[in-house]
Amino acid sequence: MIKPHGSDSLNPLHVADPAENAALAVRARTLPSVLMSSAGSANAVMLGGGYFNPLTGFMNKADALRVAQSMHTRCGLFWPIPVLCLVESAAHIVAGDCIALCDPNVTGNPALAVMEVAAIETFSEAEMATICEKVYGCVETAHPGVAEFLAQGRIALSGSIRVLNFSYFETEFAATFRTAVQIRARIQAHGWRKTVAFQTRNPMHRAHEELCRIAMQRVGADGCVIHMLLGKLKPGDLPAEVREAAIRKMVERYFPPNSVMITGYGFDMLYAGPREAVLHAVFRQNMGATHFIVGRDHAGVGDYYGAFDAQTIFDDEVPAGALAIELFRADHTAYSKRLHKVVMMREAPNHRNDDFVLLSGTKVREMLSNGNTPPPEFSRPEVAQILMEYYQKGEKNKRI
Repeated sequence: MIKPHGSDSLNPLHVADPAENAALAVRARTLPSVLMSSAGSANAVMLGGGYFNPLTGFMNKADALRVAQSMHTRCGLFWPIPVLCLVESAAHIVAGDCIALCDPNVTGNPALAVMEVAAIETFSEAEMATICEKVYGCVETAHPGVAEFLAQGRIALSGSIRVLNFSYFETEFAATFRTAVQIRARIQAHGWRKTVAFQTRNPMHRAHEELCRIAMQRVGADGCVIHMLLGKLKPGDLPAEVREAAIRKMVERYFPPNSVMITGYGFDMLYAGPREAVLHAVFRQNMGATHFIVGRDHAGVGDYYGAFDAQTIFDDEVPAGALAIELFRADHTAYSKRLHKVVMMREAPNHRNDDFVLLSGTKVREMLSNGNTPPPEFSRPEVAQILMEYYQKGEKNKRI
């Protein structure tokens, strides 16, 4: 089976032993505490689940700046995006303290993790701007990832952590949320030697469905892991439970049994385009996938990135051998009226745009809100029904 990134075995930071976990949770209630940002708590969840292997905790200022500049830590570990615990105030904390990191997304703000504080450092405005420029490609607060990053605070708490739980993800998404440890075990139990991973923060239409099928066929994969982002998105994106229902219906009706695993992970979307695509590859390798689909404008937002920047970064900036997972490079995929099937557009010679069934996201939302089903060449009718019910409910609430 493919090795995790940076080590021979996966090293999740979740305290799995029930007695040890319970004792640490009791101790956490007596410790000095800080309330994390949503992004910081998502980082802790990912560290706990093994997705951020081989990191042992939150990065310090020097490592974060080095990662932003060169995609390597000071010790030489390849890593694409700083993993930080940023807060607005830490006046009551000193280096050497053992503290509780509290969850902002759960009522009562219980301890999510315990940290051995190695350093408390403040980023300057210039240093924060450097991270934004390198990671997001801009410093504009109109970019949702930049806005979220800058809103967290400038004080970085670094040090090793032990994770107590997986926040709201394991309760609200019990059927879907899985750690990298759990997915790796399920891939092994299935006996899959080659596994394709597909990242999604949206419902899957015919093009996405066929893209998974094409990738599996071409790399000779035994199975596919559809890996849903379950954390916070930008306003207007579909809630996770709606996406989940639509994806489950699609897989149930249109894929052979035991060929697709539907899972989700507890992370907030960064919208960091190319850099986030590389991070996605890291944690798909950690969960055991051998191949990762990277398509057009992967993890992008607006017009901040070129259509295929998330693919070319693997050629231009990721050193050879830095990752063991292989890329499946996908083009925009759509239904061809001439070929009567879904294809990658670059593989359809002598086609014009009007030879494809192409609908904008805005147009699809408008159709669904008005009770109109998109054409079956674009969306499976069972999937469209689920989405239509959601959008029509939203339109009804607006009118009340």
